[in-house]
Amino acid sequence: MVHDYLATQNLSSTRTSTGRLAAASAVGTTLEWYDFTAYNTLAALIFGSLFFPSFDPLTGTILAFSTYAVGYLSRPVGGVVFGHLGDRLGRRFVLFVTLITMGLTTSLMGLLPTYASVGILSPILLVTLRFVQGVALGGEWAGAVLISVEHGDQEKRGRNASFTQVGPSLGTLLATGCIALISYLLSPDEFLSWGWRIPLLASIVLVGCGLWIRLGVDETPMFKELEESGAKARKPIGDVLKFYWRRLLIAGCARVGSDVLYALFAIFSLTYVTSVLNLSRTLALTAIMIGAVFNALAIPACGALSDRVGRRPVYAVGAVLAMLWAFGFFVLVDRANPVSIVMAVVIGYLIHALMFGPQAAFVTEQFPTRVRYAGSSMAYTLSGIVGGGFAPLIMASLFQTYRTTTAISLYVEATLCVTLVALLVARETAKLPLEE
Repeated sequence: MVHDYLATQNLSSTRTSTGRLAAASAVGTTLEWYDFTAYNTLAALIFGSLFFPSFDPLTGTILAFSTYAVGYLSRPVGGVVFGHLGDRLGRRFVLFVTLITMGLTTSLMGLLPTYASVGILSPILLVTLRFVQGVALGGEWAGAVLISVEHGDQEKRGRNASFTQVGPSLGTLLATGCIALISYLLSPDEFLSWGWRIPLLASIVLVGCGLWIRLGVDETPMFKELEESGAKARKPIGDVLKFYWRRLLIAGCARVGSDVLYALFAIFSLTYVTSVLNLSRTLALTAIMIGAVFNALAIPACGALSDRVGRRPVYAVGAVLAMLWAFGFFVLVDRANPVSIVMAVVIGYLIHALMFGPQAAFVTEQFPTRVRYAGSSMAYTLSGIVGGGFAPLIMASLFQTYRTTTAISLYVEATLCVTLVALLVARETAKLPLEE
């Protein structure tokens, strides 16, 4: 029914503006990272006591991060299901389904009873919603990138694809800003009692905005041509695994390091600043918000730079600098003053932008049109498990075990090495036309 309705919204007579494409691409990942950041922030700050109260604070936080990982474990399910649908029914149809599902599951999290009310049923419901949310997220990213890449100027694919990559920074900024404002307006007891629900319930507003924006974007010309020619893949997932498995491996491994680096700055730093350094929640959230602003501004610039000098050089420079900053970050943060903490996060986010800017174009350019949605979705979701999904859990566990940040830095270094190896064996795609 949804597919039939969207098919009647024929807007092919007008050229979709770059601004509309940028908004349509970014809105889904903005919602995705608003949802994830709201959850991650709450997991780092209070979910341990609300849903796992029978454990000590750090162990409760680790368990809360475990439910965070569930959202990544379920992503490949969404990558497979929606990757197939995206190459069979179209990019636009899938983007509507995933957007609605993401918003509804996050809003339902805001209505969950806590452990004090219903006992073990509470974390079970939390895990279930995280799973469904992850399924939707697994199908969102590739479609959001393809909307801009397959519509827009082919000589500016790096810039156009980076519109989607701005979403995490915008979502992080909105979520941390919302939580910081609520924390400021409410007492700690009020925030713990009911205030934490507000940012989760507020995601429904983003869904409404996203649906309105995406109604103004037509199906991509490349998919239309594929449909008209009758050349659509019958089994997109099977074709990717059979014919493009090497490209899938390269695209997935290239993402691992940047995901882990982002988890360090956007998620683990909250726990470290508040629980280890015993500094204020407001300071930690403010540092992340300022860093997210710089990240959002730098990502399109780095995407555009990759159109000029290539995806691999820009990406590799970011990975090398990140290896240095994996240690430098803690040197600044451990000074335990506001200026050094903000500087540490901002520099980290700027380095991350060098990888994140060209990343979307790099991943989607690995696959031909007939399996581009499926291949990109699988690369994104599978790497998410190895990278960002378990990163906060691993970082918290490493610190609990070794009581030193060196172990965390070495873990980040190892994942960045995976990224560099993938870039080394990959082909440069910036100047090549998209495969049909």
